[in-house]
Formats: sequence, C-alpha cells, structure tokens
Amino acid sequence: MPARNPLHIGLSLSPTWLSGEAWRRADSGVENLFETAFYVDIARRAEAAKLDFVFRPDTLYLDRAALEKGPGFASLDPTILLAAIATETTHIGLLTTASTTFYPPFLIARQLLSLDRISQGRAGWNVVTALDGHDNFGLDKMPSTDERYARASEAVEAVKRLWQSFPNEALALDRERGLFADPQRVHPIDFEGDFYQIAGPLNLPARDGARIPIVQAGASDRGRDFAASVADAVFAATPDREAAIELRSDLRRRAEVSGRGADAVRILPGLSLFLADSRQEAEDLFTETHARIDTTRKLASIAEMTGLDLKHWPEDRRIEAGDLPPPPATVRSRTHSDLLRRLIARDEPRLADLLERPEVIGSAHWRIVGTPEDAYREIADWAAADAIDGFVAVPGGSTGSMHQFLSDLVPRLAQAGLCRTDYSGTCFADHLGLRG
Repeated sequence: MPARNPLHIGLSLSPTWLSGEAWRRADSGVENLFETAFYVDIARRAEAAKLDFVFRPDTLYLDRAALEKGPGFASLDPTILLAAIATETTHIGLLTTASTTFYPPFLIARQLLSLDRISQGRAGWNVVTALDGHDNFGLDKMPSTDERYARASEAVEAVKRLWQSFPNEALALDRERGLFADPQRVHPIDFEGDFYQIAGPLNLPARDGARIPIVQAGASDRGRDFAASVADAVFAATPDREAAIELRSDLRRRAEVSGRGADAVRILPGLSLFLADSRQEAEDLFTETHARIDTTRKLASIAEMTGLDLKHWPEDRRIEAGDLPPPPATVRSRTHSDLLRRLIARDEPRLADLLERPEVIGSAHWRIVGTPEDAYREIADWAAADAIDGFVAVPGGSTGSMHQFLSDLVPRLAQAGLCRTDYSGTCFADHLGLRG
C-alpha cells in the first residue's frame, strides 16, 4: 500500500527549541515565553507553511528541580492560549490537551466546543490520561494504568454525547415568534458509567459542519487499544523506523478489530529536529543544547524505567538483553520503558552510546540532526516505507532550527509532493481528511 499523500504535519507549541541550554542563546526570545505574541508568531509561520495544525501539550504539575536549568513544565493553559491564537489565524488546526484523569467530561466538552466555535471549526482534542499531578487534585497517588484508560474511555464517550446534546439546529432565533431555541431538540445524555454520572445537556450549541478530531499519545498495549477505538491520530513515540512500522501496522489491525477501518487512525510520530546549514553545525547545536544534562539523572532515569543499575558499568562493556532484570512492576511511562528495553536488547549499546539515545535524554521521539535536506531524505524514506502518515515536529536547539523547519524543510517536502502546497478546507477535520 503506498504511503499517504500528503503527509499530515503538526508543530508542537511547547517550545522545545528552548530546552536544555538553548534558552540561554541571545536570540531565544525566552523573555516572552509566557506572552501570547510569542506563540501567535509561530502559529502564523506554521499557517504560512500550510501545516495541518499546531499542538500544545500540557502537564498539570511543576517540576521545581527542573526550573533551575529551564522552564520545565511551566506554561500557559493550552486551551486559553489556542483560543488567543484562533483570533490571529484563519486555517491552521488548533490541537489542545485535556486530561481525562483530572478534568470532568462536561468541562472538557465545553472548553473544546468553545475553542471550536471561536476558531470556526479548527479545534482538536489531544486526550491524555496524565503521568503525574495527582497531588494537585486531591489524590494520594496516580490511578493505575487500567483505571486511567477505563476512565478515559468513559470520558471520551461522554464528551461526544455532550457535543451532540445541543445541536445547532435547535437554535431557532425566530424574533417574530419569540422563539430562541426549540427545547424539544435539546436532550439530556443521562450518562451512567463506573466513573461518571452526567445528566447533560451541554450548555453550548454544537457547530454545524466538521467534527472535532481526537488525538491520543499512548503506545502501551492498553494505550493502543484505546487509540484504535477512539483516535483519529496518534502522536507516537517511535525512535526508529522499525518501531514506527510496527506501531502503524498494529494500530491498523486493532482499528479493524474494534470495528473501524484500518485507515481510521493516522500515525504521527514526534520528530525532534536539530537543523542547521551544515551537518557539523547541527551536531554542534545538539551537543551544546545537552551540555548540562546530568549523567546522574540519566542513570536514574534508566534505572527507573528498566530496573538496571549502571552507575558502575564498565565503559567498554556492552549492555545486553541478559543484563536486563525483569520489568519493574510500576513505571512512570510503560511505553518509554518498553522502548528502552527494546533498544538495549536489539543494539547492545555501550554506556556512552546509550546515554545519548532519545529513549534516555528525550521523550523517545524520532530524532534527526542535520541539514533540512538531510531531514527531507529521512522523512521521505520513512514515508516510502509506510512507517508514518505524517509527524509532529518538535524542533530543538535554537529558534533558528524551528524557523528552518518551516521555511526550508516543509517547502522541500511540498516540492516533492509529500505535503500540501495550500489548504483545501478551513476546518481541522478537512486537513486530516476526515470529511468527504
């Protein structure tokens, strides 16, 4: 089966290009990190490049220790930020994040539909179950993975029903008869689940037209089942092409098992880009960005994800599958744990090489360090191998790297016919091919 054309491309509005040491650069603009103009400029550039969407991830806690060396998880509220961006753009999709572990479905439904109305059909929902933040919401600990996904399944169903509970057609706006809306066309949802009891209806009418796309990021076994049943796209952690091929094939199979078509779920890996005019400059940019990452923290992360203590590991000895202890009973991210164990079993790396891998120093995303042309060739290779339906760009190292992605790499992909040269619709669903 040929790779889809065009690729669906998003850009993370979490300013990863300011991570590590990059925020210290004179041109970083970090002083404006909590101002809307900072993000409006990026979104306008992304729209000019005809990207499908901009995406704002979110966490609901603050890592105080990380604040010493960077912004950590300090951020504006994603939905409020995207509402501000909506008034300054016209076409680009606006993918916000809302946690089903912490946010009630009524609130999620109302926020997303409000964003959809403000943006005239450009809202999208990144469904997350969250990895941390329980102590900000009155919980002693995070619920188990199974409970979080069971709650998420209920929440998505309830949100969809709330979106349908007050159809736009119910609005009469008949001045002569004095009829604002027909209450007979507005219905309670009377949702009864294990986690939620919701009467409804929503106190906001739906828009006519395209539906709100749903995106999900889990790649564990439980996460894949959830994504296959509800998601239009998956923001995946796939550090190499084989991982992407396996995930895409598996999700297509699971989507069919769940009663959906194989093409129902689009695989959009996160793509960490360190771009410069030459490969050497890009490699220097990557090295400079990660100059202060503490080896002790890397080793602690490996131990937490795999149970493997490498503090006194000989530099010349490879780490093999037989060195791995049984998987820890509980880990912060089962997806990242599985990817790291897979890497060790497959590559048998030496310690120095392991410490540079994206499974250790990043979010296990696909990573390209080089020129825009280098990135173009690798993306084209992944597309030709049927590994992806698109990607979410997470530029790193410098503001210039982010600008080169938009001004050099995306036009090169468009020139090769791998992404659009113009919008064919005005709604987020149009960009993902969810209508027609």
